[in-house]
Amino acid sequence: MITHLNGKLVEKNPTDVVIECNGVGYSVNVSLHTYSLLPEGEKIQLFTYMHVKEDAQTLYGFMHKSEREIFKLLISVSGVGTSTARTMLSSLNPEELKHAIATGDVPVIQSVKGIGAKTAQRIILDLKDKILKVYDIDDVSQPASNTNKEEALSALETLGFARKQAEKVCAKIVREDPGAGVETIIKQALKNL
Repeated sequence: MITHLNGKLVEKNPTDVVIECNGVGYSVNVSLHTYSLLPEGEKIQLFTYMHVKEDAQTLYGFMHKSEREIFKLLISVSGVGTSTARTMLSSLNPEELKHAIATGDVPVIQSVKGIGAKTAQRIILDLKDKILKVYDIDDVSQPASNTNKEEALSALETLGFARKQAEKVCAKIVREDPGAGVETIIKQALKNL
């Protein structure tokens, strides 16, 4: 099992990179999050996960161990493969993903291309306890803010705003101020929509 690569960055694309280590070039699939963190210099270290199937052996690379751990948790969920997990980590950064799972925020997870309501719920159901335990996130105050966010979303929809756009704005507001009330969320959202 290859757990990390330390070498020269030979090729850099938004979905994959080639790293040369002692004369051998390794093709490594990366998320957009990792791609955005890649340094401009030639020397690079990536933490990797090697996915072995009957017909292929594929390397996935991550700038931080924490992103690799979330990737491993995601692919442990039934119905979530490596490409879906990479898409999730490309659409949401690891912190946003952890927060969405910990708070049971189905709309945020569902906003990822290819993730339906059932898959989003399964991800939350399977991983919420692991995320809360591993990352020591306190979920005591989460349900209230989640309810406030849902009420604010409902109000914004009634005012004629598109749900998807309103969800993103509300999620950002709740992330910045977890204790925000319904009125505060709506006021801040109206400024940002």
